[in-house]
Amino acid sequence: MTSTAEPLLPEARPTRLDRWRIRLASDPVFARRAAWIAPLTVTLLAALLRLSNVGHPHAIVFDETYYVKDAWSQWILGYAATWPEGADERFLAGETDIFTDDGSFVVHPPLGKYLIGLPMAILGADSTFAWRLGTALAGTACVLVLYFLARALSGSIITASLASGLLAIDGLGIVMSRVALLDIFLTLFALVAFWFVVLDRRDHRTKLAERTFSRWTDDGPPAWGPVLWNRPWVIAAGAAAGAATAVKWSGVWVLAAIGLYLVVSDALARRRHGVVFWPADAAFRQGIASFLLLVPAGFVVYLASWTGWLVTDGGYDRHVADASPAAGIWSWVPLSLQSLWQYHERIYASTSAMATPHAYGSPAVQWPLLLRPTSMYAGSTADGTDGCAAANGCWQILYSMPNPLVWWASVLAVGYVGYRFVRFRDGRAAVVLTAVAATYLPWLLFPARTIFQFYTVLIQPFLLLALVFAIAAFVGRPEADPARRIRRERIVVVFLGVVVALAVFWYPLWSAIEVPYDFYRLHNWLPGWV
Repeated sequence: MTSTAEPLLPEARPTRLDRWRIRLASDPVFARRAAWIAPLTVTLLAALLRLSNVGHPHAIVFDETYYVKDAWSQWILGYAATWPEGADERFLAGETDIFTDDGSFVVHPPLGKYLIGLPMAILGADSTFAWRLGTALAGTACVLVLYFLARALSGSIITASLASGLLAIDGLGIVMSRVALLDIFLTLFALVAFWFVVLDRRDHRTKLAERTFSRWTDDGPPAWGPVLWNRPWVIAAGAAAGAATAVKWSGVWVLAAIGLYLVVSDALARRRHGVVFWPADAAFRQGIASFLLLVPAGFVVYLASWTGWLVTDGGYDRHVADASPAAGIWSWVPLSLQSLWQYHERIYASTSAMATPHAYGSPAVQWPLLLRPTSMYAGSTADGTDGCAAANGCWQILYSMPNPLVWWASVLAVGYVGYRFVRFRDGRAAVVLTAVAATYLPWLLFPARTIFQFYTVLIQPFLLLALVFAIAAFVGRPEADPARRIRRERIVVVFLGVVVALAVFWYPLWSAIEVPYDFYRLHNWLPGWV
């Protein structure tokens, strides 16, 4: 699945995939049209599945009880405020102005709640459509950004379309785009950050090769390579990772992983180009430059997300430092920033000790097996309507369940991508593995913390990248045996057909469509499901 046509063996008969590849390479007009029709098509499909009846159910779903009300009070006051007892029912009934002026202790930074609150400010806070519109648009944008990321990695319209198309019709992405939670914003900014890293990777390799070659002399390779500061995509990646952290603190792992990737990939590139002291060159010369390009941009974006809290007086712990100002070297720091630091210390203490049992809790070690997806909403009726007259009635389920076939295949594909990285030093594999590691491995450090399977919406796009690269390798290159390639293409078509059929089967439970109880029970494949 590459974008350039490679010569077929004389006796080889082109497969369908080959014909698409050859036409994309040989017909510039067709290639230009495909380059915008493909992302437009998958994005429109994603929008249809995410925006259609997004205001249903008319209820406060799962943790919307925190984020929707916090988003609205934060939009009005600049900080999240407390609400009276019974606020959920009153808010849902249209009483949206019953919050107090007292700051509420919240454990997530403000940016995601601002993004939830913006449509509410425009369309009205009493509308379930309004408070979910931001997440629906962000989820749709995730599909488009994944297309661009896959295209930048592979150079292939076909590969990019397959990766983004799988995300467009996947239940986890759909459901997390239809509820006003924070995770889809985190996913969007993480995707953007890695896309920018890939764009930098392309430019950096070219510049490094040119500048290093110019340093070669008759005596041999240079001891030290160039230090490259002109890397705007690194700054942009830092800003995007900072925005991810400003939604949820787990975004900081994305920032850290990107920094590590930049240093290691640069070190390996310098070794290839003959730099004598390549480890020290990458770590202590270019590494410092990369840090100064990446991290301050992220910090500025993160700090800016707290502007409402900083410029007002009512936020939780807003003036805690006034009573006990820092002494010594920190006395020059404004009291507002001292208070913000102490607030962060309190947030960390609270989240690190969060171990309240929950019926849908799922430790990270279980996530690859898909043992306990999260039911966001469940409601039943037995009103005598067609198909609902039985004793068990009909059910409306909003279930954050990925397409199980795609999920398990993607988890296996990560192992294959790891093999390709070790065996072939595949740079694309390094990006995918870095992203998967950054979005999954840190959660293994908190085995006792209450966490949920739906957090994997952040990992999912990178798992899909692994899957499409594994599919491309499975089909094989054009010069391979044509009969074998045709057989494998047919296997892939059957696989994708089953994926689509499962998406149709599961979609009612991804959108809370009313279904008979017996149909709902058909989805209980494992004891922990639904």
